[in-house]
Amino acid sequence: MARLLRTVGREFVDSAPIRLVFAAEVSAPPDVVYRALADDVPSWPSWFTAVTQATPTEDGAGREVRLRGGVRFRETIVAAEPDTCYAYRADESNAPGLRALLEEWRLAPEGSGTRVQWTFAADGTGLFRLVLSLARAGVGRSFRDAVRRLDARLAATTP
Repeated sequence: MARLLRTVGREFVDSAPIRLVFAAEVSAPPDVVYRALADDVPSWPSWFTAVTQATPTEDGAGREVRLRGGVRFRETIVAAEPDTCYAYRADESNAPGLRALLEEWRLAPEGSGTRVQWTFAADGTGLFRLVLSLARAGVGRSFRDAVRRLDARLAATTP
């Protein structure tokens, strides 16, 4: 059953009790990467395999996301800064023990490509925190694999 989560602002990315931060590089420039993240939300499952469905809502101000295993999120976009930052807060979820969640994607030019930094900022019950800390390596691997697939997808579609 889905339940409402605590509303958090962008500052939560720095103050969350749980912060997982990962970075990787892609060959596409920041504007192309940003469009893939923010404007082409329905394509997320093609490169981020943990995501099974992603749908923009509220004329692009929100998203509904489903993950493998049946976890669902209703989200609000809290930052849409072209070529530099895309962030969203989970407002509702069925994830056990989750109390608050904000994810931020930071983009920075890196050579002829882009450095992509993803911060997963969360709060939850003690058990949720323990499970997430144990899952850190797997979450990082999932991020790196997703960025690698995104890079290949962008290379195949960018002239």
